Amino acid sequence: MSKTRKIELLAPAKNLESGKEAILHGADAVYIGAPRFSARAAAGNSMADIEELVKFAHLYNVRIYVALNTLLTDEELAETEAMIHDFYRMGVDALIVQDMGITKLNLPPIPLHASTQTDNRTVEKVKFMADSGFTQVVLARETSLNEIRQIHEACPQTSLEAFVHGALCVSYSGQCYVSQACYGRSANRGMCAQFCRLPFNMVDADGKTIAREKHLLSLKDLNLSDDIEALIDAGVSSLKIEGRLKDLTYVKNVTAAYRQKIDAVLKRRKEYVRASSGTSKYDFTPQLDKSFSRGFTKYYLNERGSNEVASFDTPKSLGEEMGFVKAQRENYIIVAGVKPFHNGDGACYVDVQGKLKGFRVNRVDGNKIFPAEPIQIPAKTVIYRNYDQDFEKQLSRKSAERKLALHLLLEENQFGFTLTLTDEDKVSVSLGWEAQKELARTPQTDNLRNQLSKLGNTPFEVKDIEINFTDNWFIPASQLAEIRRQAIDRLITTRYTTYKQEISVWKPTTHAFPVKELTYLGNVMNKSAASFYKDHGVTRVDEAFELKPVDDAVLMLSKHCIRYSMGWCPTYQKTRSPYREPFYLVSSDGKRFKLKFDCKRCLMEVSKGE
Repeated sequence: MSKTRKIELLAPAKNLESGKEAILHGADAVYIGAPRFSARAAAGNSMADIEELVKFAHLYNVRIYVALNTLLTDEELAETEAMIHDFYRMGVDALIVQDMGITKLNLPPIPLHASTQTDNRTVEKVKFMADSGFTQVVLARETSLNEIRQIHEACPQTSLEAFVHGALCVSYSGQCYVSQACYGRSANRGMCAQFCRLPFNMVDADGKTIAREKHLLSLKDLNLSDDIEALIDAGVSSLKIEGRLKDLTYVKNVTAAYRQKIDAVLKRRKEYVRASSGTSKYDFTPQLDKSFSRGFTKYYLNERGSNEVASFDTPKSLGEEMGFVKAQRENYIIVAGVKPFHNGDGACYVDVQGKLKGFRVNRVDGNKIFPAEPIQIPAKTVIYRNYDQDFEKQLSRKSAERKLALHLLLEENQFGFTLTLTDEDKVSVSLGWEAQKELARTPQTDNLRNQLSKLGNTPFEVKDIEINFTDNWFIPASQLAEIRRQAIDRLITTRYTTYKQEISVWKPTTHAFPVKELTYLGNVMNKSAASFYKDHGVTRVDEAFELKPVDDAVLMLSKHCIRYSMGWCPTYQKTRSPYREPFYLVSSDGKRFKLKFDCKRCLMEVSKGE
């Protein structure tokens, strides 16, 4: 019989409330920012909140991963070490890290995951991370199915984590320095300035304008919901949703949608099993296009192809496509579509200048939409709904519950009765009590079952009830209710105490790093990180860009290629542009950025312009 593999749905948490809702809506694991040193500086959380989330999660065998994935200075390492020990004591399941200096600290036996910020896109790099002791490696978003398969074959014992949904960075993660260079805000220190979402003019070497006021570095949002089985088959064990800055309704909706997609695969494929316990039930129908998105893309999952990855017109949420404008009248528009608008919805469209415009729906009468303010929209313009008021109201309330299946056995003993509870994970407790056995005047089975099934707001639901009596014994309802309550409390406590926290002892290694020299791209900010790389055969270790800026540095290294998006790729499209290279991006404040196209590696480089 082949060994089963656990499949994990990993959801984001901005805060404690978001983390709990992610769990209730079906997450097998949740990642949340540490109080400091998280790659989303705006999503830090208190130690008390993280501890509370850990306790809530472990009831369902859900794991909590703390993001501690920024570069650290020498002065910050001692504070980081103390924080890590606190995380271990409170039961955190793993840390997501970028800085290799952490591996040189006096660490408790807590698993370390290699953040996507460590640029894990090759077999050699992932194998190095695995051999170093990282128990899970977060793959670069640009990694294709074929590359994932190759990595899994080379590292079959290493858990591979891949993003399946959410916002995309235009640069390889960890390889973007433009915020630091332009604004003194390091993306690798959790302070990304969202430079890639800005509008640019694009000019050629002769100063001719190729594009004006376009968001040329802004990508659509990832959506691999239809590729779950292919990802798992390729070797992915942890399916990750982006969004530690997203709102609560996003987390609820997207987590629930992927839970259903994954469960459909697990139902058919018995060699894959779920990584946590309990079943989530929803008071709504999950729909991915109702949550924030800039339009969806599969990015480079199937290599570079006809799939367009960029969103040149706007970096804002488009939402769901609703139809198109048939005609405009004095105070309303007529929309042809298959989905109905509702009063209070938010709508948007791209105007003839390529700018995103929005309006609030004041009233709906059939296919007649009455905007809250005067607008002019040409016929055939595509209309989107980026705010569904009814859907948002539904998700603003309690929208899911998660229950553990429970078997209850009530039986007699020599001195009274015993109630045994056994949950879906075979965790079991028994509670016996003395009682004088009295025969009931009427049949008691239904009454006993009814009383035992009243589990209310507990995290359990009845799977089946077994009553093993030799006669029709009477038990007062109040007595049985109290015994049931005590048994439930004891079972909850037992689940906490029997939770198996993974132990991973970090051991120093000396195997060779894939390269002998590290430039600023190695992101080495402290002496401990430099020592780590030297232990692994690196002969030259440059300081991080944040410590020592490089004048001619590549500020972004991107798989997204603007020349390809324009239809001028000499490799794939066999065409050449009518403009003379090099091309430049010019921001609204006059900064110039030079584009270089590395066709051999199929990459685009962005650096400061001349």
